[in-house]
Amino acid sequence: MLCFAIVAFRSVEDTLFVVPNNFPKPVYDFSKNPLSENKIQLGRALFYDPILSRNNMISCASCHSQFSAFTHVDHALSHGIEDKIGFRNSPALMNLAWQTLFMRDGAINHLDVQALAPMSNPVEMDENIKHVVYKLQASKLYPKLFYQAFGDSVITGEYTLKAISQFMLTLVSSNSKYDSVMRKQSVFTEQENNGYILFKKNCASCHTEPLFTNDDFRNNGLPIDTTLNDYGRYRVTKNPSDSLKFRVPTLRNIEFSYPYMHDGRFKKLSQVMNHYTNGIEKNKTLAPELQQPIVLTSNEKVDIIAFLLTLTDKSFLFNTQYYYPKEILSQTAKD
Repeated sequence: MLCFAIVAFRSVEDTLFVVPNNFPKPVYDFSKNPLSENKIQLGRALFYDPILSRNNMISCASCHSQFSAFTHVDHALSHGIEDKIGFRNSPALMNLAWQTLFMRDGAINHLDVQALAPMSNPVEMDENIKHVVYKLQASKLYPKLFYQAFGDSVITGEYTLKAISQFMLTLVSSNSKYDSVMRKQSVFTEQENNGYILFKKNCASCHTEPLFTNDDFRNNGLPIDTTLNDYGRYRVTKNPSDSLKFRVPTLRNIEFSYPYMHDGRFKKLSQVMNHYTNGIEKNKTLAPELQQPIVLTSNEKVDIIAFLLTLTDKSFLFNTQYYYPKEILSQTAKD
């Protein structure tokens, strides 16, 4: 039996959000956007609907595929409208209720407005929320869905963004082998356990359990790609101390969220391991945790990777509640 602490926002019988018992309290304030099944399903439809883009061709799911932990795997940098290429790899989406800042550089400070960033980006969706609302209002499908969700068939930008965030809030990954071991329902293999010990010694200060991120920004010593010249959080704060710092990503489902790093430069976990032992470039903002060399044998690297594979949560990757909502969006094709 899975052991969860249940947080209900309408009633115990109608629970829409579940906090795993080894997770901290979410930082998202649900009181300002109370969950409901109709809002979640509306957000799910919007997440998969390319109506959010200028040419009605790009959806959120175009760069955030469920089967790759809600990121993409077929290219290093995100592709957007008219196949324009962005300058970053899209982040994996999961456990967002525990996140305080969003985007690789933390440019967005609240989940309820996060969707505005890709929507308005000229190489992603190249659209604006006012026109999105116009298109949604003009459709035969969405006024009905918004009425079911918010009790109002007059569509607003606020309702649109809050519905999208409701769906994203449900993207909770907490049922990997690691979680099963923590619940004392299974045990690591000898190799996985050795990797876990090495991980806690060398990696956990930034990739903190159980979310496997410390929700902070670090310069991890990557040599800058001179074709992109991406200085990370510095682009937002203009503070030199933030130069080359990027949000520490979660390692959950890392087996499926390649390519790795903010620019997707590494395709394999072995390349990531080699970077941390042999590829770190020292500079003024390098993370304190990386000031001293990380020394690992080739076998120890393999053991750490074996542990990282225990963070795969197939019940999350193949959860039908996150699938493309054909039962909803098929109505659009009939309009």
